[in-house]
Amino acid sequence: MKPIARVIPLLLLGSLMPALHAAPAAAQTPSPGGLRVGDRLVATGGVTQIEGAAGGGLNPWALIAGYGTREQIGGSAFHTRIRTRGGYELESTGLAVGFRNRVELSAATQRFDLSDTVPGKSIDVDVIGAKVRLFGDAVYDQDRWWPQVSLGLSWKHNRDSGLVPTLLGARRKSDVEGYVAATKVYLGLVGGFNLLTNVTVQATRANQFGILGFGGDKSDSYKLMPGASVALLVRDNLAVGLEYRDKPDNLSVFREDAATDVFVAWFPYKSLSVTAASVDLGTIANKRRQRGWYLSGQLAF
Repeated sequence: MKPIARVIPLLLLGSLMPALHAAPAAAQTPSPGGLRVGDRLVATGGVTQIEGAAGGGLNPWALIAGYGTREQIGGSAFHTRIRTRGGYELESTGLAVGFRNRVELSAATQRFDLSDTVPGKSIDVDVIGAKVRLFGDAVYDQDRWWPQVSLGLSWKHNRDSGLVPTLLGARRKSDVEGYVAATKVYLGLVGGFNLLTNVTVQATRANQFGILGFGGDKSDSYKLMPGASVALLVRDNLAVGLEYRDKPDNLSVFREDAATDVFVAWFPYKSLSVTAASVDLGTIANKRRQRGWYLSGQLAF
């Protein structure tokens, strides 16, 4: 099975990089009132990736969800729906809360429709995540070479592991994953436009992001899987970009491929973003070359 059908929705995240108009000092100044939210710049919380973390559609980024500054609480909620040409459908819904632009807690639930591979059946996966910013600021540290770096953990539980995953050779129905993400925004780097770059390394043994369980007959060990994202802010509220996410190949019955996508993220309002993407998930179960479109919406504060 390939990268979770339409997980791609997350791609939207590229849009986040924009954060560059207001004066950095003003954006970082603590607001009187303590927990009033929303003082960070547009798109600086990113969009939401399929597993609920702030980032791109495919990869979690080092950014913290929402628009809360160092003295505030922020957050976001999202819904994504994707359909591949083979009839697979993925719906992902969740929310994330960012505390003082330092710690993020997230929760998401996914439903994956198995199309005619297993007619009338679907698989549900729950994800609980936590992320902490270790050092750096992706936007405001323009005079420093190092990026913003965050460490994240997620717990995934496949509620239907006995339906298909176990039959295919998956060893576990639940697992914990860890990742390190480094994100940097370069203001005006490309023809005066802002460029966002992100690199993520994830320790995982998930099959199709956990849709087909964890571990398998070929391997039940954690593997370090790389991911990368690049986004260009072509307008104050519009970003285009692409992503890559590699995945372990644990099941001998089907080959698992890396996932890629090309996305456009639009922020018509500071609190609202809409992302559309074309994604290539490779082989999913018995269907090869699973490509499709996805649409994702996010509300942030």
